[in-house]
Formats: sequence, C-alpha cells, structure tokens
Amino acid sequence: MAEMNTPVNHQAEDTLPKPKSKAKEFIKKFLKRKTAVISLVFIIFLAIIAVIGPYITPYDAGTPDYMAILQGPSSAHVWGTDEFGRDVFSRLLAGTRLSLGVALSSVIIGTALGVILGVLAGYYGGLFDSIVMRCCDVLFAFPDILLAIAVVAIIGPGVINVMIAVAVFTVPSFARIMRSATLSVKGSLYVEVARSLGCKDRRILWVHIFPGTIQSMIVNFTMRVGTAILAAASLSFLGFGANVTEPDWGAMLSQSRNYLTTAPHLVLFPGLLIFLTVLAFNLLGDGLRDTLDPKLK
Repeated sequence: MAEMNTPVNHQAEDTLPKPKSKAKEFIKKFLKRKTAVISLVFIIFLAIIAVIGPYITPYDAGTPDYMAILQGPSSAHVWGTDEFGRDVFSRLLAGTRLSLGVALSSVIIGTALGVILGVLAGYYGGLFDSIVMRCCDVLFAFPDILLAIAVVAIIGPGVINVMIAVAVFTVPSFARIMRSATLSVKGSLYVEVARSLGCKDRRILWVHIFPGTIQSMIVNFTMRVGTAILAAASLSFLGFGANVTEPDWGAMLSQSRNYLTTAPHLVLFPGLLIFLTVLAFNLLGDGLRDTLDPKLK
C-alpha cells in the first residue's frame, strides 16, 4: 500500500498567535503607568543613595562647624547648615540608609509574620482563624501611629524598638489580606487535585496556595513601606526613635522645629524628602495593583 503523506500548512502555523511571556506582558502594562515608573526610578535612586550615600557626602555628617551655624543654602552648603554648622545635604544623604533601613526592616518583619498567620488562618480556619482575626481586630481598633507609640512606650525608645513597633501594626494588615487571598485560592481546582493526590498540607500551602497570593502581598508591601517611613519618622520626631546625633530624617525634623522661622530650610528639605519618598512608594503600589489586577485591561 502506498504511503500517504499529509500536507502540512506552514502558512496556517505562522498565523497562529504565539504565547506571550508573562514577564514581558507585565512590563509592557507597567510601563504604561508613567507615575508608577517615575516612582520606581526615584526609589531605585534612593536605594543607591542608601548604599553609597555615606561615602559621597561633601562634608562629614557628624562634624560640627561653629563658623557656619544656621547658614542658608549657598554654593558652599547647597541645602544650608543646622544649629551646629553641620551640612544638611550631607546629613540627609547619610541618613537615607538609616531611614529606609528602619522602614524596610520593619515591613519585612511584619510581612513575614502577617503572611504566615494569614495563610494558616485562611487554610485551616476554625478556632485558629477566629483567634487570629480577633487579635487583628483589636490592633485595627488603634490608629497606626498611636499603636506604635504605645509599643515604644512599653519596650522603650531606640531604633530597634521603633522597628518592632512599626512591625506590630504592619502584621494585621498582611494577615487579613493574605487570609482573604488564601480563601479565594483554596477552592481552586489545582488545589483540590493536589489534595486528592495525597500532598501534605505544608506542600499545598507553600507550593500551591502561596504563589497565588503573592500579587496581593507585593502590592500591600510597597504601600506599607511608605506608611512605615512616615511612622518611623514620626516616632523619631517625637523622640522615641534614633538618637538626635544620628542623621535620621525624623530626628532632623525634630531638631529643626525650634528654628522654623529663623532657618526654614532645616524643616523644608527633610520634610520634602520624607514626602517624596512616601508618595513614591504609594504611587508604585497603585501602579503595581493596577498592573497585576486581571480585571483591568
């Protein structure tokens, strides 16, 4: 019997749509949000400054110059000097590492605890879920900054204690969001298949359920960093955070309030830097949320 060859329509194959890379699609959608892109560039710039800032300062951030006390912006001191003659620009550059480090560390700690509690509460439910959610309700009853002040008042002032205080009011936000995301993913078909195949709960939680909740975690993380920066600066402003000799943004604002009328640059530049940083993280969070939301085209 003669062998029959089936003709292949290569032209039809060429017209078939090629599968799009999720990473490329995400980048394409994200680049359409100009404010989020600008915010990301600003945050990357701040991160670079946090690493190299102490090494590129035009003046030593802690060395006083009593011949240049409370000078305004000039060619010698672009952002002026403080009450001890220290260069404000140099102190802000050097303080970027401390201010961002405290905020990021506290949010990372709060995220880790909140994710674990939220995922476990959403997956197991029952009594554990009720206890976690009621504890979150109690913490939500207090404003963030008031709760942080209460925690610092109990454990004492200091940079480490500020990190703990900010982490405490970060936990319930992540716990509630991750619980909700876990509940929506837990009923998915692939989770049911994994359970029917005899997968252990630990594998189902961290291999099948957790990846489906990462989007919610990333969006909330970027927004909470802005809140943490503001809270840490507020605690330092109130005297609970970094030592007044350290170049912390909030501590610099606290020292500057006595010179608001005589040397307004001492308040202007640290306050402006805090404002822009918090705004950048919030706008980045909005951009990520819009990009990752499948309901938005």
